[in-house]
Amino acid sequence: MPRHTQGHFSKSPLALALATALAFPVGAYAQEATSSADQESTDTTEMQTIVVTGSRIAKSTYNSVSPIQVITREESTVAGFNSTAGLLQSNAVTGGSDQINNAYGGYVVNGGPGVNTLSLRGLGATRTLVLVNGRRMSPSGSRGAVGSADLNTLPNIMVDHVEVLKDGASAIYGSDAVAGVVNLVTKSKVDGVSVEFQTNATQNGGGTETRWGALFGTSGDNWRVSGSLEIYDRDEIKLGQRDWASKCPTPLYGRDDATGRYGAGDYIDPTTGEPKCWGLDAGGVTINTLGTAWMLGRPGLGSLGYYGTYYPEELPGLGLGGLDYFNRWRPNPNVTDGDLPGFEGVDYEGRTTYDPKMKQESLISPTTNIIGFLQGSLDLNAMGNAEAYFEILQTRRESSQVGYLQHSLDYPVNSPLLGELSWLPAFMAAPADGSTGGRNVAARAFIGWGLYNNKQQVDFGRYTAGLRGDLAGSWNYDGHISYGRSDADYMTQNRLTDRYRKTLDVVSDGNGGFVCRDASDGCVAAPVLSADVIAGNLPQAYRDYIMQWTRGNTVYTEKTAAFGVTGSLFDIPFGGTVGAAFGVEYRSMEIDDTPDINSINSNLYGFSSSTPTRGDDAVKEAYAEFEIPLLSGLPFAQELTFNASARYTDYDSYGSDDTWKLGMLWTPVDWLSFRASRGTSFRAPALFEQHLGASSGFVNQSNDPCNGWAGLTDQASNRYLNCQSLGLPNNFQQTQSIQVFTKGGAETGLFAETSTAKTAGLVFQPDFGSGFGDLSFAADYFETEVNNGVALLTGAQILSLCYAQTPGEFSAGAGYCGLVQRHATNALTVTTGYINVARDKVRGWDYNLRYGRDIGAGEFVANVQVTHFLEQGGQSLPTIEYRDANGMVGAPDYTGQMDLNYSINGWRFRYGVEWVGATESYSYYDRYFDTDYRPTYLMKTDDYYLHNMSVKYSGDDWSVTAGVRNVADKDPPKVSTGAYTAIGNAPLYSGYDYFGRNYFVSFTKKF
Repeated sequence: MPRHTQGHFSKSPLALALATALAFPVGAYAQEATSSADQESTDTTEMQTIVVTGSRIAKSTYNSVSPIQVITREESTVAGFNSTAGLLQSNAVTGGSDQINNAYGGYVVNGGPGVNTLSLRGLGATRTLVLVNGRRMSPSGSRGAVGSADLNTLPNIMVDHVEVLKDGASAIYGSDAVAGVVNLVTKSKVDGVSVEFQTNATQNGGGTETRWGALFGTSGDNWRVSGSLEIYDRDEIKLGQRDWASKCPTPLYGRDDATGRYGAGDYIDPTTGEPKCWGLDAGGVTINTLGTAWMLGRPGLGSLGYYGTYYPEELPGLGLGGLDYFNRWRPNPNVTDGDLPGFEGVDYEGRTTYDPKMKQESLISPTTNIIGFLQGSLDLNAMGNAEAYFEILQTRRESSQVGYLQHSLDYPVNSPLLGELSWLPAFMAAPADGSTGGRNVAARAFIGWGLYNNKQQVDFGRYTAGLRGDLAGSWNYDGHISYGRSDADYMTQNRLTDRYRKTLDVVSDGNGGFVCRDASDGCVAAPVLSADVIAGNLPQAYRDYIMQWTRGNTVYTEKTAAFGVTGSLFDIPFGGTVGAAFGVEYRSMEIDDTPDINSINSNLYGFSSSTPTRGDDAVKEAYAEFEIPLLSGLPFAQELTFNASARYTDYDSYGSDDTWKLGMLWTPVDWLSFRASRGTSFRAPALFEQHLGASSGFVNQSNDPCNGWAGLTDQASNRYLNCQSLGLPNNFQQTQSIQVFTKGGAETGLFAETSTAKTAGLVFQPDFGSGFGDLSFAADYFETEVNNGVALLTGAQILSLCYAQTPGEFSAGAGYCGLVQRHATNALTVTTGYINVARDKVRGWDYNLRYGRDIGAGEFVANVQVTHFLEQGGQSLPTIEYRDANGMVGAPDYTGQMDLNYSINGWRFRYGVEWVGATESYSYYDRYFDTDYRPTYLMKTDDYYLHNMSVKYSGDDWSVTAGVRNVADKDPPKVSTGAYTAIGNAPLYSGYDYFGRNYFVSFTKKF
């Protein structure tokens, strides 16, 4: 234990509780804090040592220049959190910023499926630094975009408290501390063995969280060792297990002026009499449908004229005999006229988009995490009373996800597999992926394939050894080396393009059927086109042949060596002792992601492919920090302290840069303090942003800028002129998906981001006498702006920018058009990557009110925290104006939480409320697009409240906690699916609860 930098205070535990949420002591060694168990058993007249993140210099007062929030392990337990990840991703820590959590298992996220990351102020996980005992956690995860700590690797039972610094701190901690720092402090004094069990069971099924843990420790005259082992298991929640998620999402299009309800304009499906379901994941995939060239046919159940399949003007013969033109069809044996007997024409709304199998998709993905932690120290009685110490963190995550697939089965022109429709003409050029062997397509069956699986196994280890001790005078030193390694195997069920292609190349089997021309690997011929096939009834042998498990591996390593000294320089008259800290650090990082060979060879049908991501970087840093107590104990200057820090950084990849930070704390009177800080930060791009292996994917053909180009109102626009120059027909519509190739930014001249951070606030702690109780209030303004931010441009953005260039630049392939290629078949390919174009800015206020007093024989403590964002803006491209999204759905301007606690005779009663403020997106579109969506889409949510209750009883060597989270079983709010990424009609946003009412019980026993 770092015995050299403790500060000691004489305050009651209640005063400590008030102080730790508002104005905290600052210390070099955060792991020094006394454990919660020790605090509970200590005499109530003693103040326990709390040393927190935010500075390298220890202080003997409990105010700090930067705002810091402290959450104890006991507070986490009585709130019902069953994992450290759950606590860190709660609104109490994040202030309402959206987090990558267990609801994102079916989405492409940095770190791969199943990862949990932390983003402070909404600035991203790569701009938030996570520490354990003051030392950085290494990134962990799967696939090529690993760049942040995975919260699944963090211990729970071993944690004493969590410190959250919501202020830029690159000058103190390094380049990735742009938005703030989170430090987990483990228990330093553990004697004996404790076991712990907690389970959270949902009322509506699925999602049960169970954790078994053991905590142990022992010590001798000059040595200490302690550790923990725990197993955390979370069951899957399927979409069908939540009514709000399993109800078919609807566009909620059009508002009824009389009632104010949305959905008046939703299409009513004649087959059900209910608004049409657009798929539970709101994707609106087309299934049970056949695509062909435009032909004359009889309308089906769709309402004509919406868009997508019904040809509105350009073709002759419309409306004759109830026939119209279609390119999408649904089997109907009762249709005998038109160009395609046996099929009815369907438009966009008439297509089938819902399959009952979608209810089996993962809403919350399951995981099993095994976490072991071991720490120890040995007094050497040499080298300045030195102490050698070590830490070992070893974890394994086994996670999985279930998703749903649409299968596009292309039948080439003149293929015998077309059966009775062998006469169909070509309607689509041969797909660029080679899936038809270069043959044009006569018919495409859009089929509901069903479910597919993802799996991950991530082994992570972090190993630290260090030495700390005294130097001459008041100085001490601390040096350590650390090695972190994440080794992830990831598996996905994928359809292989080469196998798919072989199933279409068939010959007669002599019995009226077909077999693969090349059946050497067990090839199974694709089924003959029929109504049964279109309905999704595919032979199992065919499914088993083209669908295979694909496997990849990601290894990320980080090596760190750091050495620092802290101590006192000199005394200032009327002030105090100037403290200083100096240090150096070296860190090297390496990533090696090897996808499955089928991914490398672009052999995944309908899925993005990727090549290996391999790269490394290293950084050398030196820092200095000074704490200058200019005045102390004077009228109107009980304390006036300045803090200054600077860091010089030299990356192998980006060269050198420096950052600085200045802070001030002024306490004119005992009950009032003012604090402010300003500093610079920069973030060197993560390894994956530099070296991401080339990957390929597809975007919808609707993103072709030349679709319907002749109908553009502004015929002088560059887009109109550029499309006209290509000689495309007036009614041109892209029929092929647009292929997008993505690569890392190292070869495009990527450079480091820069940013500035400001804070200003006050701490108000009046003394109204013992009868009133203790009141504390803090208000802190924050502002962080990132310039030259690293961003990945989408294929659609590149296309838009290219076709917006002047005709001369366009024809020359200059600028963004150098990244776009239109082939002879009009198929498009786009190349993109990470570049420095983004700008992000957040500013707002954090408020914290804490009140405590004795009531009867017990003690009452109330804590209220509110975050008010004033701005959450960004600019993705230089050509796009800066836009402030504050207050939009998914970016609330207000969030808050309230905890009411009463403790008496071993009992603790808690009632909590979590609040996400009302949101609306109409103002955003009014401001930036001059468009009023109010009568069209539901783009607002009401105030959202979650109520939680618990009770804890502590005996001499045991305790039990029981409670309920989401007491009212509150569902997420509803929005229009056409406006947002949604699950059902609920916005995909981590601040809303997807579990529903759940009951928890926790039991701890010490031996």
